Amino acid sequence: MNTEAVVVGIGPVTFDEVVRVARDGAAVTVSDESLDAIAKSRARIEELANDPKPVYGVSTGFGALATRHIPHELRTQLQRSLIRSHAAGSGSEVEQEVVRAMMLLRLSTLATGRTGVRPEVAQTYAAMLSAGLTPVVYEYGSLGCSGDLAPLAHVALSVIGEGSVRTADGELLPSADALARHGIEPIVLAEKEGLALINGTDGMLGMLVLALRDLDALLKLADVAAAMSVEGLLGTTRVFAADLHAIRPHPGQSDAAANMRLVLAESPIVASHSGPDCSLVQDAYSLRCAPQVAGAARDTVEHARTVAARELASAVDNPVVTLDGRVESNGNFHGAPVAYVLDFLAIVVADLASISERRTDRFLDVARSHGLNPFLADDPGVDSGHMIAQYTQAAIVSELKRLANPASVDSIPSSAMQEDHVSMGWSAARKLRRAIDGLTRVLAVEVYTAARGIEMRAPLAASPATAAVIAAVRESVPGPGTDRYLSPEIDAVVAMAGSGVLVAAAESVTGSLA
Repeated sequence: MNTEAVVVGIGPVTFDEVVRVARDGAAVTVSDESLDAIAKSRARIEELANDPKPVYGVSTGFGALATRHIPHELRTQLQRSLIRSHAAGSGSEVEQEVVRAMMLLRLSTLATGRTGVRPEVAQTYAAMLSAGLTPVVYEYGSLGCSGDLAPLAHVALSVIGEGSVRTADGELLPSADALARHGIEPIVLAEKEGLALINGTDGMLGMLVLALRDLDALLKLADVAAAMSVEGLLGTTRVFAADLHAIRPHPGQSDAAANMRLVLAESPIVASHSGPDCSLVQDAYSLRCAPQVAGAARDTVEHARTVAARELASAVDNPVVTLDGRVESNGNFHGAPVAYVLDFLAIVVADLASISERRTDRFLDVARSHGLNPFLADDPGVDSGHMIAQYTQAAIVSELKRLANPASVDSIPSSAMQEDHVSMGWSAARKLRRAIDGLTRVLAVEVYTAARGIEMRAPLAASPATAAVIAAVRESVPGPGTDRYLSPEIDAVVAMAGSGVLVAAAESVTGSLA
């Protein structure tokens, strides 16, 4: 774990930096170059603040109320009122890692010098992140247009010393008390600053970056699980040959097939039925087409990564201070680019889980498992084996299909029809997080079941890579036997799936998987 401080500069933060701050608690500083750029754009805002001509967000109201010119003496109240009124979230608290990612990404935009805030605003965000103070943000409130307004407003509320925060150890405190404890002065907002703190796609983008990190690991696990199922179900490995995948040159597909070849290498089980007397001609699609499905998932993830990288390199605010000093209204806060790929990934997750569940089910059906006990039961009829573990998978897959319904096709007009088309990107991100949790559980059950099925092939042995995965599972979960309480065993394998233990076990033999 790398907890070295992340330096936020004029250029974009990296994927790794987002993860380090969000999940590892890394401290944050702002570069001197950025502080200079921030100060220069602030000087331009202060010029405009004294101009009798109205400038949106500087000397006017907001949204549908932008027609009102606000006098100097009311502008601090204007910005403070904006934050208070927009901090209107409801529901459960959003996870700490999501809020920290969102704060870092808003800080990254502030650091470009395109928003017009004062340097001390950026420094306060960095100080709160470094102190482990996480504003309390709620599940509902963002439509994903004009940015993630309500979630970002809850963050800004803490920056001005209102609302609540969680400390690094989870203690809930009033923001003012927490800031004082760490010697951080609350910000008194000046012209445009409240608006600059809430106009961004930072919440949905932060969740996208975290999802990409999770999916990179889960795609490897999907290949490991599929290979174990092919092995345990006496499937052929010939369909994973490199030349077969080269004639349909999708890069993800070739990578998935290569991973499966590595996991299945030197398998005595595979060798036992690979001779000329084997009567099996073709395997079911869930086995034979595993690289095609997982490969398409990989390619979709790469598309989403491209979109995320572009968004990380963006300065999302409205109005924005241009390089030549203009202050211009724009529509860059609209979350459509991010929302679309979040929804696309939810489809991918549902399909990866769906094909995994189909492979698991084959282990349990005596008509399709090629000689294994019904439901992998020790004494079928007395024991039920993994019958209901597959029910758990099926229930999750059904939920994932519902979560694959895109949020971004919906739009509810708001702000008296000023904001008449919205992205729903925050909602797309929230359901993707739930979907990734479901995929982790489905793949864990496949590995759990495949391990049992493979061991029931004894005295035939598994491939070295599969054997390493099974050994990792067996450190927490016993092998085949009479019926036991399954839920704790499933949870133990889920924990190993989520932590990377299972993939690491395979890679201890195969080397790094693609």
